[in-house]
Amino acid sequence: MAKAKKKKKLTAQQEFEIMKLVLDKLLWIGFIIMTFGVYKMAETGIVLQGLWYIISGAILLIIFIVLMVKEYEVVK
Repeated sequence: MAKAKKKKKLTAQQEFEIMKLVLDKLLWIGFIIMTFGVYKMAETGIVLQGLWYIISGAILLIIFIVLMVKEYEVVK
């Protein structure tokens, strides 16, 4: 049988840095969706169409933030 690989333990500072990188990328995704909503509103002139993108981007941001905070508390 193959030897089991040892997992490296990260320090609290390293975990926090990784968490910041992941959170940054997820926040960019939500921001891009919201920006696309503003673009759609400007392009079509229909407020409701762009508003759905903005609302979905905001909901996505909230979900990501809740998940990341919850995960960070568990790891901590």
